[in-house]
Amino acid sequence: MPIEPGITAPDFTLPDEMGNEHTLSDYKGSPVVLYFYPKDNTPGCTTEACNFRDDYSAYREAGVVILGVSPDSTKRHTNFKEKYDLPFTLLADEKHEVCELYDVWALKKSGGREYYGVLRTTFLIDAHGQIVKVFEKVKPAAHSKEVLAVLNEAE
Repeated sequence: MPIEPGITAPDFTLPDEMGNEHTLSDYKGSPVVLYFYPKDNTPGCTTEACNFRDDYSAYREAGVVILGVSPDSTKRHTNFKEKYDLPFTLLADEKHEVCELYDVWALKKSGGREYYGVLRTTFLIDAHGQIVKVFEKVKPAAHSKEVLAVLNEAE
């Protein structure tokens, strides 16, 4: 079933970069930016993460929680967070179960080869746990500002 605006965000539990478990429903009461990205330390993913970092104070002022999800390990997340001073939580979905749950694990093509990976997608979830907006085919450089614009419209 595709994840679309108006439905309750599917709940899940994943470990963060330190191995601490986070359950999405524990964040009810705060809006959540749940963003799925392919791989730590790659150009697009680094750009996207650093833009969320650079805009983090605006998210914090709005009471918004940012959760990044990729199939990388907790150790890779730790290195990525430290290297780029990322102030938000990164969740490790090594078995890509949550990526599949959110329908962002798909067959991709690059350089003539096919492989399964994460479709760069963000879900904006309101304080009640409802999906407000789905951002597909995200452009990393402009994405954080795009999400902030939608948040500002909703106020």
